[in-house]
This record gives sequence, C-alpha cells and structure tokens, in this order.
Amino acid sequence: MNTEKLYRKALDGDFLSMEEGLFLYQEAPTSELMALAHEISQRINPGNWVGWIIDRNINITNVCTSGCLFCNFYRSEKSDEAYLTSMDEYNQKIEETFARGGEQLLLQGGLHPRLGLDYYAELFSGLKGRYPNLKLHALGPPEIVHISKLDNKSYSFVLKSLVEAGLDSLPGAGAEILSDRVRNIISKYKCTAGEWLDVMREAHKLGMITSATMMFGHIETMEERIEHLIKLRKTQSEKPEQSVGFISFTPWPFQDEGTTLRKRLGVTNETTADDYVRLVAISRIMLPNITHIQASWLTVGKDVAQLCLHGGADDFGSIMIEENVVSVAGASFAFDAEGIQRAIREAGFTPYQRNQKYESVKPLERR
Repeated sequence: MNTEKLYRKALDGDFLSMEEGLFLYQEAPTSELMALAHEISQRINPGNWVGWIIDRNINITNVCTSGCLFCNFYRSEKSDEAYLTSMDEYNQKIEETFARGGEQLLLQGGLHPRLGLDYYAELFSGLKGRYPNLKLHALGPPEIVHISKLDNKSYSFVLKSLVEAGLDSLPGAGAEILSDRVRNIISKYKCTAGEWLDVMREAHKLGMITSATMMFGHIETMEERIEHLIKLRKTQSEKPEQSVGFISFTPWPFQDEGTTLRKRLGVTNETTADDYVRLVAISRIMLPNITHIQASWLTVGKDVAQLCLHGGADDFGSIMIEENVVSVAGASFAFDAEGIQRAIREAGFTPYQRNQKYESVKPLERR
C-alpha cells in the first residue's frame, strides 16, 4: 500500500478500511502516525484546548454475576464484602463532589442478580430530587442488557425509563474488545459485542450522549483492535442526524495485578508507552466521526498521556475523585484539579474545565 495516499485519505476525513487501518497501525513510524493524528485532531477540534472534568466514580454495588477474568472488584451476593451503596453515602459523596467543583457522578456497578429497572429508576429520581443540578453519567450497555433481561423489557424501554428518572448520559463501559472471540474468554457472562452496540444504537435514537472505550493489551489481536474501531465508527454513522452519539473515545490498557486473567491464563500487561501512543493515534485516524479522543492518564501516567496530546488526543478526562475498579488491578496514578491543569499546560496546551457535553463550565482563558 502507498502510505502517502493513505495519509491523504485520512486527512480528507474518509474512512480507512480494515486493511488500510491495519497497515498504518503496523507499518507507519510512530512520529508520522502521531503527526497525522494531530493534524486530524486539529481539523476536528481547532485550537490549543484540552478538556478535563471533575466528577466522581461511585460504584452502586460490587455484586456482579459476570465474573470477568480481568476484574478484581466484583463479589458474589453472599460474600462478606458485598455491598450496596446507601442513600446516606450518596449524599455524603455528592456533597464532597460539589464542594470540589464537580457536578457529575459516574455511577456504575456490577450485574446484580436482583436489581432491576425499578431500583435504578428510584435511585436516579431520588438523587435528582435531592440534587436537581446533579448530572448522572451512569451504568453502561452491560447493565442495560442485564436490566432488560431481568425485567423482560426492550433496551429502548429501559433507557427511556432511566432518562425519565434522571439519567443524563450513558458511559461506554464494558466494551473491552468488541469481538465475541475475546469476550467469550475474558467476559463470558457479560453482554455480547452485538448487544453492546445495539444498546448504543437505541441510546442514540433517543438522542442520548454516549461515550466509547476499549480495554486492550490482553488476548486480542491487532486486527481485533482495528475491528473494534470500525464497529464503533459504523455505529456512529448510523445515528440520527440530530443525535451526538459517541461524543468521545477512550482506550486504556488492561491492568493485570492480581487478576484471574493473569493468574489462570498468564496474561500480563506488556503495553509500552509507544504501544499506547500508537493506539491513540490510530484511533483518531480511524474515528473521524467521533469528536473527542481521551488519553487515559489513570492507567498510563502523566508523561505518556501528555505525549498523546500531540498524537490525536484532545481530552485528559477526569481528576477521578474516587475510582475503585482499575485501581485494584494496579492503576495508581492520581491528579487533583490543579495537577491536571498543570499537566496539560506542561504539554503545551490550554486546559478548559468541561461537562459531559464538552461545554466549558467556566470562562475560557485568554490564549
């Protein structure tokens, strides 16, 4: 293949094929891949701005029936460590989040065998009743599929009911790799790739803002990584014209510490800085119809995430007041509001505090 022709095709905003994307991913020098991705990023998001957000990840419950091999967080319902977050705990955590300048909760949990639609609708409406300005970025396709099966309701019915109860946006949790070959090994009892995408299609029909993710660096092939991106791109192209759909994409490497995937199958996280930078770059190149690419500083650290801002990423994500899942598998980096802004400036960019719609929540700095 002619590399220069592929660069031009990508710069024109055209979709690269599986073969074309894989060729660039495997063969293009990192410096050229980064330069191409950065130019595309500047076309989509002109200027020197990099977004960040203050929110808090609260886990509704740690009870989960999926038994994913990469997860150290889940417990069985009978475990002495099983819990369900109480309303008093929500109130305390929300007050703390507001005090630190945040307005959003990333609410997630396990696939609890007894928590159906009524529970989540009551929870969301109760939180919004007490905190009308609170934004709920909550659940994800695996939970929607689970609730749908428990209540024998369609994805659309479940999503509509949750939006009426106060759900503002739907995270891209549980995507892992959108290949059923991979999912049958690492997350056998979680939703299929098709179910994950179908939930997002229904959310987009309802005009919901969603995000997308990828957890890579375990048993997937490079072809399956590109396939994952193409499936996201195709789903985004199917959304109604007035819908934002996937507003952002975040790839992050598998965290292996203490996981069953490592202990049973010997799978370890061998992702290098170059591996991560290249994946961020090819993601920007392959996803011209998704506006924002987020660098996962939580899993790769400040230095690598800063480098990604020169290779296709335009967002630094959240300061993560609280995070309980990947941290128990080895992710140990941390930021406060001052630190995340300093890191963005050190990389040569101007930070802006945003909401989930990527709207600035404060007056933009002069540049």
